[in-house]
Amino acid sequence: MNLDRYHQILADLAPHHARLVAVSKTKPAADIQTLYDLGQRIFGENKVQEMTSKYEALPHDIQWHLIGHLQSNKVKYIAPYVSMIHSVDSLVLLSEIDRQAAKHDRIIPCLLQIHISGEETKFGLTEEEVFALLNDPSFAQLKNIRIAGLMGMASNTDNEQKINTEFASLKKLFDKLREKYFAEQPSFCELSMGMSSDYHIALRHGATLVRVGSDIFGSR
Repeated sequence: MNLDRYHQILADLAPHHARLVAVSKTKPAADIQTLYDLGQRIFGENKVQEMTSKYEALPHDIQWHLIGHLQSNKVKYIAPYVSMIHSVDSLVLLSEIDRQAAKHDRIIPCLLQIHISGEETKFGLTEEEVFALLNDPSFAQLKNIRIAGLMGMASNTDNEQKINTEFASLKKLFDKLREKYFAEQPSFCELSMGMSSDYHIALRHGATLVRVGSDIFGSR
């Protein structure tokens, strides 16, 4: 674990008032506890089963963010405790989160995952699909979720101009949606973008949450 790097990342984020999601997937609870003892509270996991076992083993004031692709049939396992779901990519999934959240008398903050890269392997909604989702009459019936913002993953490339363009497009869509649908909702405020290799670029485009794992915990 690279604690010097951890502190450097926090210093990089501070002027932008952005927060770190420490991506702890595949890493042991002891590593998470080390960062927790330094004051880190937000941790990101990709897999439901792994996140749930860590939730049970670690302090309960940790804010667990589900950042990986989420299947509807797994929502019930995280609904009691998850702090935020970054990877909502369909109305079907959002409806299931709402249904499970209601069972626990919770309102779960969600980010709509936007497909901003040209890579087929990445999940996410197109701009047209986002508007279709928000305009769907059934969306207005969901009372136990809160759309807190957007999430996106840039292309895995060394081409900074391409990454710049992709993050800029996500910020533009965020601003458009905020004006059209969320003008009266200050809780629509999160832009989750930027990882170990590109978070500096993401910060320039207004990222409020950056997801960094390998820089801190070491390679997987």
